[in-house]
Amino acid sequence: MRYLCLAYGAERDWLALSEAEREELLANDEIIRERGDEVAVLGPPTTVRAWDRKPETTDEPAAKGNAPLVGFSIIDADDIDEVISLVAGTPCAVAKGAIEIRPIEQEVVD
Repeated sequence: MRYLCLAYGAERDWLALSEAEREELLANDEIIRERGDEVAVLGPPTTVRAWDRKPETTDEPAAKGNAPLVGFSIIDADDIDEVISLVAGTPCAVAKGAIEIRPIEQEVVD
């Protein structure tokens, strides 16, 4: 099964950790990279809504929360419990952020 993991966190919380804590968490992130694809968010969001069939854009996230979306990964795992154990030691999960997990289906186009 494949899972989409959305990572939310604030840089200030990451920087509040000690260097040793950050190194440990980045090592845990490496496990995620080995298990799937990890992508970091590099710019502000653009949200598109076309509720009246006319596209309107905003520079705000679609979902409001305490911490911004900072990245996402797609992980191959046997079940959700395995994904939970994998992401529990990642920077966002530990540094006052959150990881949202969603099962997905991915089609590969040749």
